[in-house]
Amino acid sequence: MKISDNDIVITSWGELCERLYDNSWKDRMGRFRTDYAFRGVSEKEYQLKNRFLRNCGDKENLEYHLLRNFKKYAMVETTEALTSDWRLLTIGQHYGLPTRLMDWTYSPFVAVHFATVNLEKFDYDGAIWMVDFVKAKELLPDSLKDVLLQAGSNSFTVEMLEEAMPMLSDFKALSDKNVTLFFEPPSIDERIVNQYAFFSCMSSATLIMDDWLMHNPDIYRRIIIPKELKWEVRDKLDQANINERLLFPGLDGLASWLQRHYYPGK
Repeated sequence: MKISDNDIVITSWGELCERLYDNSWKDRMGRFRTDYAFRGVSEKEYQLKNRFLRNCGDKENLEYHLLRNFKKYAMVETTEALTSDWRLLTIGQHYGLPTRLMDWTYSPFVAVHFATVNLEKFDYDGAIWMVDFVKAKELLPDSLKDVLLQAGSNSFTVEMLEEAMPMLSDFKALSDKNVTLFFEPPSIDERIVNQYAFFSCMSSATLIMDDWLMHNPDIYRRIIIPKELKWEVRDKLDQANINERLLFPGLDGLASWLQRHYYPGK
């Protein structure tokens, strides 16, 4: 059931699984491969605002100072990894710094986890945003499309971005239009690996991704998880071991999982 051209309200666990893998068969490969990046939100009304925008509002100049001081005060063993703006952004995002990056995942079920993990939001419909990053690359400036073409890739690595545009200011200067790219972070720790992590980055720290997507409706869709289905979806994810214990390795993830696992329920 659709409530708009890009929104689909699912009515069962089975339909959710089917919709997450729509159009994933690739004739050329003879395999199933989805072209979507996934992001789960516990309320469908949440805007796709990055952490910098939520923290600093429209004060775009504060991004420079955040990154400068993060690099200055980082522990000595970390500074060797902070050799470019892209590495500063990546590591800063990973440790909670307000950055222009937004977390996505290649895994549809990891996204469903984040849409259903907050028990305080079980009275609200959740949503899974799905962005076709293969189509999205066609909206990039030619110089960036050439980088991907030469690498035979649909998404960037940090090394590719460092070579193409070492400074964040270089990114904004590439086009007079709003631009969004997707890149894979290096495997800093188990959390990034287990979450099958993927980042989006817009050409300005104060852009809202919803607005960009509304101008490019053919590259995204949104699956709505009604509040009435959240408990069933949550319980079945836990049974499949998609939970905090796996996605946040360590005692903090274990404690979060146990806290929710032993919640009395509705």
